[in-house]
Amino acid sequence: MSYEGMLAETVCMHGYQGDQIDAYLARPLGAGPSPGIVVIHHMPGWDESTKEITRKFAHHGYASIMPNLHFREGKKSPEANSASVRDAGGMPDDWCIGDVEGAIAYLRSLPYHNGKIGVIGYCSGGRQVYLTACKLSGIDAAVSCYGGNVAAPPEALSERQPVAPIDFTETLSCPLLGLYGKDDKRPSPADVAKVEAELKRLGKTYEFHSYENAGHAFFSVDRPSYRPEAAVDGWEKIFDWFGRYLT
Repeated sequence: MSYEGMLAETVCMHGYQGDQIDAYLARPLGAGPSPGIVVIHHMPGWDESTKEITRKFAHHGYASIMPNLHFREGKKSPEANSASVRDAGGMPDDWCIGDVEGAIAYLRSLPYHNGKIGVIGYCSGGRQVYLTACKLSGIDAAVSCYGGNVAAPPEALSERQPVAPIDFTETLSCPLLGLYGKDDKRPSPADVAKVEAELKRLGKTYEFHSYENAGHAFFSVDRPSYRPEAAVDGWEKIFDWFGRYLT
């Protein structure tokens, strides 16, 4: 039998404007080299279910890190931090971009990293994947899972999130995989079609897949929204995508 092992732990990293924040790192044991993945958590926060996803990538041979985007709220639980972020109008885009950039730098500093970087996110994290893949260099592949408000209308913009990510599509610098549920309302199938049309217009490398009988958060095994058939197929597509561009 071949040896299997992984290490998963909380680490400190530098994010937006040099802020020191917590992050969850999971990696396979061994010399590597391992591709790197930044996991962007959903609005429920830096929680157990997204840490499980981070470990899943380590099991498949990736060094993965999930920065705690809500760390600055300083509450006692991920749920309280998320509520605080919601009440303030959402995560500021500049902070998110800075934190993801810091996570990428952390992965690149690891002696067993192979030089390739992927990003993946769910729900609000899916929106942030689209944003960071357009705003940051050095990302080799991206996966957005039911990211809402990528094509936000003007009335949905705010001081914290002043530009719809779709407006940055021209600078998208890597191949993008999008996974959606046809019963979702945010993003709706019409929202997904609008984003796809812009990607196609600008000649970007992308694949979109939408699942029947699935709505928002169909990957979430701990929620009633979980749809096993869509999730299993979605995971196959995710690992195929990252295998194609990161190894």
